[in-house]
Amino acid sequence: MARGALVDVVAAAVDGGVRWVVLREKDLPRADRLALATELRQILAEAGGTLIVAGPDPLTDTDPLYDPGPLDDPGPLDAPGPLDGAGPPDGADTADGGPVTDVASAGRSRVALHLPAAGPYPPPSADLVGRSCHDEAELRRLTTEDYVTLSPVFPTRTKPGYGPPLQPEGLAELIRLSPVPALALGGVETPSQVRACVEAGAAGVAVLGAIMRAPDPRQAATTLTRAFEEVATPPKPLTRHSPTATTTTGLRPTVPTQGSSLTARSGHGRPQPSTAPTTPTKGET
Repeated sequence: MARGALVDVVAAAVDGGVRWVVLREKDLPRADRLALATELRQILAEAGGTLIVAGPDPLTDTDPLYDPGPLDDPGPLDAPGPLDGAGPPDGADTADGGPVTDVASAGRSRVALHLPAAGPYPPPSADLVGRSCHDEAELRRLTTEDYVTLSPVFPTRTKPGYGPPLQPEGLAELIRLSPVPALALGGVETPSQVRACVEAGAAGVAVLGAIMRAPDPRQAATTLTRAFEEVATPPKPLTRHSPTATTTTGLRPTVPTQGSSLTARSGHGRPQPSTAPTTPTKGET
């Protein structure tokens, strides 16, 4: 889906304000996926951003401590795509938000995961955990997650027929029921759609196609981020169980890689993106 090389598109999106990226690319061998995650983490670290991995394998430097099985398959609704409902490209999702805990000083990389609605439950331990949700029943299954993506908000070109779309009214209703901050995902491609999601109560917006298909990913990210900032209020902490929350300002767009999505989140709580919408890659949730 991306017009350019995945890493280059993500770098451009980050330059345009994206601060969270969700990495998918589950069809790659683990060694290749780990190498991609390492490269993307470096790009995001330089901007104070966070790489979120479509888990449960966190793709850290160590060998995975889990047995890949059916739950590792995101399914039709997997991952922000933190973030734009236009369907995620293969690769990574990005989301905005500033770092809260300096896990690097503890000798390890920050572990951030995004999980499908199918499971596992409860989620594995991580510094930041998100979950894809689509209805009230899935929201009621949440346990220790820090955030959710709600999708699809609008019809998506990436996944024709996926839905039915929530529309801003349905999004607002699910946000009222959610125990954690929610990111709007699915078909978010224009500034007016970003504003509608924020006005419905979304803490951030996940974007995929709008950035991945753009001739200029940096400009696309900048445009959507500005739309978010026009209507966003100071964000609430993006975690339900962090005892202390370091606040940062703004929500920023995230850039998706192939098979990933971009997400934008508030700058409070756990590691988060700056200000703006995020875009999901293929495999949008």
